[in-house]
Amino acid sequence: MKTLFKHIAFGALALMSASCLELNPKDQLADPDLWQKPGDFESFANKFYDWMPTFDQVYDNLHADKRSDLLMDKNAKNVFANGTNTVPEGDGDYTGAYSHIRRCNLLIQNAAKYPTESEIRQPLGEAYFFRAWNYFELVQKFGDVIIVDEPIDVDDPRMNAKRDDRGDVIDFIIEDLRKASELLKSTTEVEEGRVGSEGAQAFLSRVALFEGTWQKFRNNESRGHDLLDIAAKAALNVIDSRKFELFAPAALGDSAQKYMFILEDVTCNGAGLQKSANKEYIIKRCYHATLKTTGKNLTTEVLANAQYVAAKFVDMYLCQDGLPITVSPLFKGYETIKSEWMNRDNRMRYTLMRPGDNFWSNAEKNSRTDWSGNAAEVARAKYKNFVPNWGNGYFPQKWATERACNDRDESYDYPVLRYAEVLLNYAEAVYERDGQISDQDLNISLNLTRRRVNKSMPALSNALVAANGLSMREEIRRERTIEFFQEGFRIDDLKRWKTAEVEMPMDFCGIKHVGEWRNRWANPGFPTNTDGRLIIETGRVWQEKHYLHPLPTSQLQLNPNLGQNPGWAQ
Repeated sequence: MKTLFKHIAFGALALMSASCLELNPKDQLADPDLWQKPGDFESFANKFYDWMPTFDQVYDNLHADKRSDLLMDKNAKNVFANGTNTVPEGDGDYTGAYSHIRRCNLLIQNAAKYPTESEIRQPLGEAYFFRAWNYFELVQKFGDVIIVDEPIDVDDPRMNAKRDDRGDVIDFIIEDLRKASELLKSTTEVEEGRVGSEGAQAFLSRVALFEGTWQKFRNNESRGHDLLDIAAKAALNVIDSRKFELFAPAALGDSAQKYMFILEDVTCNGAGLQKSANKEYIIKRCYHATLKTTGKNLTTEVLANAQYVAAKFVDMYLCQDGLPITVSPLFKGYETIKSEWMNRDNRMRYTLMRPGDNFWSNAEKNSRTDWSGNAAEVARAKYKNFVPNWGNGYFPQKWATERACNDRDESYDYPVLRYAEVLLNYAEAVYERDGQISDQDLNISLNLTRRRVNKSMPALSNALVAANGLSMREEIRRERTIEFFQEGFRIDDLKRWKTAEVEMPMDFCGIKHVGEWRNRWANPGFPTNTDGRLIIETGRVWQEKHYLHPLPTSQLQLNPNLGQNPGWAQ
């Protein structure tokens, strides 16, 4: 099967010869000679896929976990995480989104003139999908924005309008996604890397869940309920399609989820599985070991190096009895280096770096050979019997390969939207819509992700919650946080739940410097709190204004009618 990036490589050359791909105020993209045959629309739509999320989110961008309470860079405090960001002069997200929207509008406008819509349904559906994608990016960042449904130029008077209410923009997005879902082929019928109809439905569940909870927790219950209903139904449509499944091959056992994130079409795991074994990614950004690598130094970035994981996140992992560490008798405390890792959710040891384990890297001398774990392979490990004595003591391993390859040459696909999200969108949307969720609904959604690599863990149920004094909402949110760590969800979730004002100002902490830790790591270089936790960063703030970003001054100067977001100086 051809992948999308192969078409982009060749299609872009042909398209560039027909029209300039650089977006100028009045460029050649509106040239009617461009829109004469289906291939013109397809080639033009290929460009949309360059806008998809990439591994930039592992580093820093609008959605990155480094802007949340769960992850931080050892080298620099993040101004968005500690609340010291200011009004920027310019903003590439703002101008970039409107540039992309204009391209989508160009295709939609010219599709209306094309005599046979059936020949161009897929690229037309992609135009609606990506227009919705870009508007959602704008709403998440800025709230109210101007709706533009024609390919107008930057000097058009309509660009001097007031911003449209975010509710109208969300309705516009939902309508676009419904159109996209009707036009696009099924995901199983399009070439690898393209968006299918189920992808549009899955993204609809994300949009409606985000805005539904945003409205609900800002006292707009009626609007929230309607949007949550849309989210639940869209997610259920994807579930009922039965075209996707969680990646959980028996050959990989409890490590299945770890290897899903570093799956390549070269030898990269002990089971010899390649990307074709993964039916979980509904929308993905495709990479290839020779044609197109990630271009990001992923393994070096995450493996016991540049990223610190918050103690708060580590404590979120359940014990194997399905209970939080605060109530589970299986939790072994913090007195030894390994004790807090005992009897925990298996995702903890495969997402983070568990003390006592061995870890390989992409360096030839430190890579795996056959994934047997024999003595010769252990001797090659970069970290043998890992016990950190630097940083905050907690490190991720997610996105770190174990095979030999040059830095920046990892080639695993980026999961733009995976089936696990659809399942958890469904569970949360149902609960927040109805104020309750049945065990049956939990079993077709959340419990599938919870028990993917925890086969003996009890399912989340109403009885388990009641018997142990738990909160169903908190357990649903816990599952989402654990499942999507380092995938660009946490800060957006805190904003829509309106809990950022509670979570974000908390100190960013590390291991408890007690017991064996104190004996083996005498001077960690950070102060400790009353619980013995290393305090890595303190003094973070979160104000109401931080729920939205400020509009850049350059745009306010061009269009004073935009108005600045509340709390930010005009």
